[in-house]
Amino acid sequence: MQGFKTFILMLIMTLLLLFIGGAIGGRAGMTIALVLAGVMNFVSYWFSDKIVLSMYGAQELPENHKVYWITKKLADSAGLPMPKVYIINESQPNAFATGRNPHHAAVAVTRGLVELMDDNELSGVIGHELGHVSHRDILIQSVAATLAGAIAYMANMAKWAAIFGGGRRDEDDNHGGIFGLLAISIFAPLAAMLVQMAISRSREYKADNFGATICGHPRYLANALRKLESYSTRIPMDAAPATENMFIVSPLAGNKMANLFSTHPSTADRIRRLEEM
Repeated sequence: MQGFKTFILMLIMTLLLLFIGGAIGGRAGMTIALVLAGVMNFVSYWFSDKIVLSMYGAQELPENHKVYWITKKLADSAGLPMPKVYIINESQPNAFATGRNPHHAAVAVTRGLVELMDDNELSGVIGHELGHVSHRDILIQSVAATLAGAIAYMANMAKWAAIFGGGRRDEDDNHGGIFGLLAISIFAPLAAMLVQMAISRSREYKADNFGATICGHPRYLANALRKLESYSTRIPMDAAPATENMFIVSPLAGNKMANLFSTHPSTADRIRRLEEM
């Protein structure tokens, strides 16, 4: 089932890339976009974890770090292979998991998370991320982030093509033009975000349940989510919108426009569900 969902995700994102390429350069643009889509699908499957970790300057943690030992304890409890553990030098408390399967997984936490959470709350957050690993969500999240970034890049090309008078010039093209390119530059990234939303929201609840179960008490994660919600709106993070779906809470929570299309369910609802456990 997960493999089928991954295939559908790749297909939708690939079609979006082809559509944008065709709008920018007609048949030639579509051919270029097809090649780009093939490369991006290959890269996102095999290397998306490394790309995302590199994007945030993540540094692997040594085995004597407390986050490493909390992760090891929880992974052993869940019967999961030990993932690599990274830290990101950001003040906003947050975390994500990435990789193509449980045997090639990584968990990344921000410096702010380590500084602001107690050990129980850290266990809740890391347990949530291991839930994504266990449910094999991490491949879909990583693929979605990589391809959404490519779509945003192509949409930006469409915007500049419109500004400088580009667009499709095939003799059989009777629509589009500058206004079509501008519409694509706005709505293509939005469409990619909607795909991410559809995939991500239900997975957050499942990961919450998993994390609450293995960390020792649902309230550990509920308390962590309260802190995450509070600090994420006050402490900015230089996060790429395409990777929003990967984090435990949206790193863009302080951006009111981004909140309208958040890939995450309501934090209050997540806390309520945890407290009912």
